Amino acid sequence: QVQLVESGGGSVQSGGSLRLSCAASGYASSIYSMGWFRQAPGKEREGVAAINSVGSMRYANSVKGRFTISQDNAKNTLYLQMNSLKPEDTAMYYCAAAGNRWYSLAPNVYGYWGQGTQVTVSS
Repeated sequence: QVQLVESGGGSVQSGGSLRLSCAASGYASSIYSMGWFRQAPGKEREGVAAINSVGSMRYANSVKGRFTISQDNAKNTLYLQMNSLKPEDTAMYYCAAAGNRWYSLAPNVYGYWGQGTQVTVSS
């Protein structure tokens, strides 16, 4: 079993920055891809960024150039640096992990999920 705990969410003004963290514990050695997803009220969960165990990364077009995903394997921690935040980035952000190396942005290929951390961007 893998446990994921997100932190770092909060409220910022448009143009501001936040850094999300996701600490993994349990059978972390069985994880080969991790990703950040978000879900706004009334909308489907969408992939934001993903990374695999060899560092290959993928971003949603809406966040390219503004968000950066990274990982610290020694600490079993995933990060999402979010810059130039916009009101449309407001959502609950979730960390997810998978046993495949696909670093997909599709939520359905991830088997482990955190509880989420809220990000609110005001104009």
